[in-house]
Amino acid sequence: MEKFVYFFKEGNKNMSNLLGGKGANLCEMSSINIPIPQGIIITTSACNNFLKNKDDFFQNLKPEILAAVSTFKKKPLLFSVRSGAPISMPGMMDTILNLGFNDSLANYLIEKTNNEKFVYESYSRFILMFSEIVMGIPKSKFNNISFSNYSEKISKLKNIYKVITNTLFPETLEEQLFLAIKAIFNSWNNERAILYRDLHNISHDLGTAVVVQEMVFGNFNDKSGTGVIFSRNPSNGKKELYGEYILKAQGEDIVAGLITPFDISNLNNQLPEIYSELKKYSEILEKHFKDMQDIEFTIENGKLFILQTRNGKRTPEANLNILLDFVNENILSKEEAIIKIDSSCLEAVLCGSFTEKSLKENSPIAIGLPASNGVATGKIILNSNNIPEDGDYILLREETSPEDLKGMYLANGILTSKGGRTSHGAVVARGMGKCCITGCDSLKIENDHSLTINNIPLKEGDYISIDGGTGYIYKGKLEIEKNNLNTNIKTFINWSLEFSKLRVRVNADTPEDALVGYNFGAEGIGLCRTEHMFFKEDRIWKIRQMILSTTIEERKNILQLLSFIQFKDFYDIFKVMKGLPVNIRLLDPPLHEFLPKTSYDKVFLSNKMNISIKEIEERIISLNEHNPMLGHRGCRLGISFPEIYEMQISAIKFALDRCKRENIPTSIEIMIPFVGYVEELQYIKKYITEQLKGYEYKIGTMIELPRACILSHEISKHVDFFSYGTNDLTQTTLGISRDDSIKFLNTYQNKLIYKHDPFKTLDKDGVGTLLKTSIELGKTNNSNLKLGVCGEHGGDPESIKFFNQLPIEYISCSPFKIPVAILSAAQSEISKNF
Repeated sequence: MEKFVYFFKEGNKNMSNLLGGKGANLCEMSSINIPIPQGIIITTSACNNFLKNKDDFFQNLKPEILAAVSTFKKKPLLFSVRSGAPISMPGMMDTILNLGFNDSLANYLIEKTNNEKFVYESYSRFILMFSEIVMGIPKSKFNNISFSNYSEKISKLKNIYKVITNTLFPETLEEQLFLAIKAIFNSWNNERAILYRDLHNISHDLGTAVVVQEMVFGNFNDKSGTGVIFSRNPSNGKKELYGEYILKAQGEDIVAGLITPFDISNLNNQLPEIYSELKKYSEILEKHFKDMQDIEFTIENGKLFILQTRNGKRTPEANLNILLDFVNENILSKEEAIIKIDSSCLEAVLCGSFTEKSLKENSPIAIGLPASNGVATGKIILNSNNIPEDGDYILLREETSPEDLKGMYLANGILTSKGGRTSHGAVVARGMGKCCITGCDSLKIENDHSLTINNIPLKEGDYISIDGGTGYIYKGKLEIEKNNLNTNIKTFINWSLEFSKLRVRVNADTPEDALVGYNFGAEGIGLCRTEHMFFKEDRIWKIRQMILSTTIEERKNILQLLSFIQFKDFYDIFKVMKGLPVNIRLLDPPLHEFLPKTSYDKVFLSNKMNISIKEIEERIISLNEHNPMLGHRGCRLGISFPEIYEMQISAIKFALDRCKRENIPTSIEIMIPFVGYVEELQYIKKYITEQLKGYEYKIGTMIELPRACILSHEISKHVDFFSYGTNDLTQTTLGISRDDSIKFLNTYQNKLIYKHDPFKTLDKDGVGTLLKTSIELGKTNNSNLKLGVCGEHGGDPESIKFFNQLPIEYISCSPFKIPVAILSAAQSEISKNF
């Protein structure tokens, strides 16, 4: 018979799927003698059984719960009842405190403690929490009641409950407990919990455990209190206790941000022995769990209890600092530290800062508590439900609640007038990597559309800028600049390179992009899209003239000018890369992409070419294609207009000559795009080899068509490398366009037809199978065939895991994805041995 109820002594930290993260960690703390209130855990399996069978299952569960509860000896017996999912979902589900209160117990406690205020405050709090969470009665229904004494207040609260529910408030511990457990089970499927799981890709099948714990009272007297601490500073990673506490209060007061708390350092003055204990236990827990800990505690009459510990949410910058310190303190190995980094963390660290110029020109208009690092700028919006899915907004609230989750996710940053650095808004923002400022008491929200900050009138739609590292708030839109690699990121990149098999290159079309990639640790250029060299304003007109030329002579004259442009760019790129491989893709896109769209541009081109507007438009129409991504592009251009590719090869040749004269090392790979037939490859390869006779280079093709995958054994005989263009291979395999798929992509994902956006994360079953087939076939006739991936999937961590399982030598991605790709490649390799 399956066991559904566990005592803390029966579990451990590895049982989180069954006992929930909170329960498993309580079990672990029990085993290492951390002072915790005793309790039991009702399993996630019980939750899932209940959600399927409801009361039929619960009738069978009751005896097991009662048997466990009967073992507790503490008198009077009062409980907290909390949810505990296997994966932390802060603030998403429900908690009930002080369960077990009734009139008889209240009288007993008053006699025992001689503290009527404490007893009735705890009793009324229980009624309100039970009414809201178990019965769904809003707290507002209990507002504005008048009473002459505490006893009358309790009677009136119960009467409101009776009027709304048409039932008496439950008096027995059994009835209260069973109703509370059911409510916690049901909260697994409340709207905000489902949304949180959707946003964080958490399975809906996990269920939640329920932790039933003996109550300890932080609101008992002046030597009692409650608080939340982090074992290290979650904003910057500094090794110090970070957090807040309130004396004579219960846990919900601090988490909800309803009372402004004291900084934890102040506890060293008020209750120094408790502060010393907290420091000791935080260090023990940190070393035991090998992670920075988020710890909830209660002090009851001078005695410390740890209520919960979990791995703490932190800013991306703090995460890197903490993991680096852990390696230096021998808490983690390099491999363990690398595995623990969320790859998106590196991107967030590089998200930028306000420019010096902006900061000189703008003074802060107010300051709040810096709750989550980063900077953000956007238009003010006051309602979470009104934030569009595209746009720049800063969400302003008095305090956030779980109902604001979607708005927080869509906003660039969050600013609240209430709450501390461990309030809901702060914790959730850090988990999202969002910039956040809390506790800005000079923020006054007047109505649904207007507000003041430090008496400065503002309204929805006005721009503000916020700095989550300093707490400063600015009026207007400040400029943001990208950060360069800091020392810690460089350290992790170097460590990652020690362990990764898959090398990382950069997609770069200009010397500037090449330099960014090189500085980020790229080991070459995996894709230089030569057409991008012509998109600059001073160049686009020349290529337009070339495309619209009607004679070969006219076209060749302009191509000579374009050749000089490309020669200079190639030379500068070779110089930046210092002998690392540079993969140059010959012109690929359909020619119409370069052509003018507006009337103004057509007039300008007509004057430049000395031909009529009508003739310009006729030539544009003649180049128009119904399905250009499958039309006259790639190697087809080089066959139709060989002079274009000849110009590009000539530019490469001149760049190599100059590099040779200046002793600049070079390693080039020339890539022929969109090959579907061996004959196409052979035709273009012939004049490449004729022009570059005596030069060192490799020649290859971009595999982006299913036919090329299937005939890879034939194609591989004629090349040195394959580079998989997974963007176009996805289009041609799935029969969808990157530009047009937006019309149905969300629908497909919502209906679980597509598990992921196939242009973000590789379709392993379809496109992935073609890759495997191509590699296997290609290697049969060319064992030395070099393999790479140059689609943007090369910067996606999930896709990188797949590539790392294949005999692919390198991946290539955009410059600012390089750190993520290097880290993901290392994580994929390390995880094979973990």
